[in-house]
Amino acid sequence: MPNPEPLLRSAYRAFNARDIDAALELMHPEVDWPNAWKGGRVIGHAALRDYWNKQFAVISSNVEPKRFTKEPDGSIMVDVHQVVHDADTGELLSDSSVRHSYQLEDGMIARMDVLE
Repeated sequence: MPNPEPLLRSAYRAFNARDIDAALELMHPEVDWPNAWKGGRVIGHAALRDYWNKQFAVISSNVEPKRFTKEPDGSIMVDVHQVVHDADTGELLSDSSVRHSYQLEDGMIARMDVLE
């Protein structure tokens, strides 16, 4: 994939809009995703949909990509500004910069990792 930035920006927009269907359209059917909220990993569209539905019920996060870097191994590193609020109270839980690492397959997101 020559320029993965438009794909990844679309995924961030869909996530921030809580449009799970639009986000999943950009992902490989067996996408491997971190459960950054509680630990572990989820695999596939159904598991990721369930994870996000549970996450969105408790926390409201917004992630804005700031920089995209193609790594020598072919992965894409994205520096993001992440703001997390309690979904019920609106209380600010976190305001930080984090790094996301993506692996793409067949023009789709196949794996994502959160790096601190």
